[in-house]
Amino acid sequence: MSAPSSRGWGQRRRRRWLNQLHRCGIAGPALLTGYLWLKGWHPALPGLSCPLRALTGLPCPTCFLTRATAAALHGRFAESVDLHAFGPIAAAALLAWSAQALWTRRLVPQGLKDSHLGLATLLLLLYWAGRMGLTYGAGIAAFPDT
Repeated sequence: MSAPSSRGWGQRRRRRWLNQLHRCGIAGPALLTGYLWLKGWHPALPGLSCPLRALTGLPCPTCFLTRATAAALHGRFAESVDLHAFGPIAAAALLAWSAQALWTRRLVPQGLKDSHLGLATLLLLLYWAGRMGLTYGAGIAAFPDT
């Protein structure tokens, strides 16, 4: 077998594997949303702790976002915003992403662009910088004690 045809076979195989993964992955957003909803009822469910906070003691931009999202999914919006201002936004985005993925059978929304992700990242970093400045610069507690 010549080299170009063997490369083509590997690409087809990889593309087929990615397509299968993509089809299975459409339930991912709904499973994640369901897990966060359950975590809102049972906070002791396992989760991931922040490696930056574990190493440095400083919270990362997404610290407390999981709990804030879980609280928002249960309609506890005041608690959610107290934990992280992006909690209700993340909950709404997860619900929309779950419905879209199941409805269109696409994991990645068609209208999602890199600029959208860049803007969300920038806003998250600005929010985090503000909280860090208030907490460590002005001495005002902008992060929860938990």
